[in-house]
Amino acid sequence: MSKRASGTQAMAADAWQVGRIPRLHLAEYLELTKPRVTTMVLVTTTVGFYAGSARSMDLRLLLYTLIGTALTAAGSSALNQFLERGPDGLMRRTENRPLPAGRLKPANALWFGIIISVLGLLYLAMRVSLLSSLLALAIWSSYLFLYTPLKQKTSLCTLIGAFPGAGPPIIGWAGSAQGLDLRAWTLFLILFLWQFPHFLAIAWMYRDDYQKAGFRMLPLEDRQGFITGRQILVYTTALIPISLLPSLLGMAGQAYLFGAIALGLLFLYFGFKVAESRSTEDARRLLKASVLYLPLLLALMVIDRP
Repeated sequence: MSKRASGTQAMAADAWQVGRIPRLHLAEYLELTKPRVTTMVLVTTTVGFYAGSARSMDLRLLLYTLIGTALTAAGSSALNQFLERGPDGLMRRTENRPLPAGRLKPANALWFGIIISVLGLLYLAMRVSLLSSLLALAIWSSYLFLYTPLKQKTSLCTLIGAFPGAGPPIIGWAGSAQGLDLRAWTLFLILFLWQFPHFLAIAWMYRDDYQKAGFRMLPLEDRQGFITGRQILVYTTALIPISLLPSLLGMAGQAYLFGAIALGLLFLYFGFKVAESRSTEDARRLLKASVLYLPLLLALMVIDRP
């Protein structure tokens, strides 16, 4: 092959590369949104919307609420990964996320998170209600600007983070009922208390990872696990009477009442095992129990609505 022909082919290849549409890293952008967390947000938002609805639920309004909430939640997750890209790279459980692994540029994640967050908040304001948008903004802000930085400053971050974590049901309630009452705050309290055994189990399992990243989780200040175990027991015990309120407030019937008692006692059993043994295996069992407890409790509430 002549040098001229070879050079022509090289120029053609370069031109094709320049004109080529860059590959969109769709899988990496999806991973930025923490799909499992966003899915749970949407489940609890749906329950809040359903509980706040009259007998006939407005499915179109539910769809609008879920779209706006999904965009906002996904945006906050992306921005959280942007802010924590350094610590994430130091932990084995997060080192393969798109930013620490280098599969996405930080600037791309930043703009992606900002754009979909703004779209979600505007969508809620225009299609659902101003209240739902303001609640989503409060949750988004506290998650990013309170909980996220406090993780490297104080073990109270779990307490602070429980507030935005419990917010999705009241967004759903505000979307359907256009206001909040005691029943909406009951849903908030159930999620608020549920988060402590859930996240303390994670923190105990991955305490060495959190130490590498500089996150000040309670188990790092409580190496023997006595305080961690006691807090798991306190919050799991408190969750039982609070979980009965939907039945007492007319949101659910007797089947829910007895189901909530049974689930709560089972959840408490796993919490007691962690407090007693302070082992990683029991913490893992508590985590699995927490992942089953919440959707089962919410499903009972929906099924047994009067």
